[in-house]
Amino acid sequence: MRELHKKYRAIFFDWDGTAVLSRKAPVDQAVAAMRPLLVQGVKLVIVSGTTIENIAGGKIESYFTKEELDNLYLGLGRGAYDYAFRDGKPYIFHEVMPDTACHEKIHRICFEVHIELKKQYDFDTDIVFSRPNYCKIDLMPKALRGDNLFMQENELEMVKESLAAHRITGGLTGLMELAEKTGEKFGLRVKPTCDAKYLEVGISSKSDNVDAILKRLREESELTAEECAFWGDEFVGIEKGIFGSDSFMITELTGNGDFFDVSEVPGERPQGVIQLGGGVERFLEFLGRQSVL
Repeated sequence: MRELHKKYRAIFFDWDGTAVLSRKAPVDQAVAAMRPLLVQGVKLVIVSGTTIENIAGGKIESYFTKEELDNLYLGLGRGAYDYAFRDGKPYIFHEVMPDTACHEKIHRICFEVHIELKKQYDFDTDIVFSRPNYCKIDLMPKALRGDNLFMQENELEMVKESLAAHRITGGLTGLMELAEKTGEKFGLRVKPTCDAKYLEVGISSKSDNVDAILKRLREESELTAEECAFWGDEFVGIEKGIFGSDSFMITELTGNGDFFDVSEVPGERPQGVIQLGGGVERFLEFLGRQSVL
């Protein structure tokens, strides 16, 4: 299998559920697996929907030397922020952030979706408004993830059953279309994604993160997508034609890279994604093998 023998110049990977079990879990093993590659000059790129405060407790730079940090990049906030490091400190070199008027539109769009679902179907949702350039509509507010914020194995069936019980016949596809149409009503083109529990509505996605960082690496070191690996745990199909958040790492620019899924959740993956399973342990083993190739 490709990941067993190919040496990559850059590795893009999700954080929660791929590199660590949860945001509160110890990061020592992940750091230990990352360090030898950073020393070798391999570019490591953390791509996550969360913000920098939730990566290693907001102190990722404290685990590495200035020289090692020169090879680390962060693509965070569902496309909102892209970081590199200078003199051992993170700085934003690219961002997709709305102005105040646009931010208000995103909030209004999500609230209208919330009202529409309640009014038409008596379907309860909660909204997380505090994200930088998107909102999270919680489709299962009573189902708590605790510290494990990535998609759980039974969530997809749970949300489908809940939608059917409320006679929402369009499923998750219909909800994403509702978000898009509501966005058009407010004059805003939104990019909805879904991981079963959450319908996320905003103006960017992980596609923006990986494209911005790969462009930078290509300019700096003539890196190509074929020399990159992309790892995550949320590639699985939610419904026909709709895949999890890590599938957005597959873009026109990155498409020739190698994509691997460590999730055990059964289901269809985008074409070209190899499901390995094994969770965090499998990914850290891969990093360890890469360091000796």
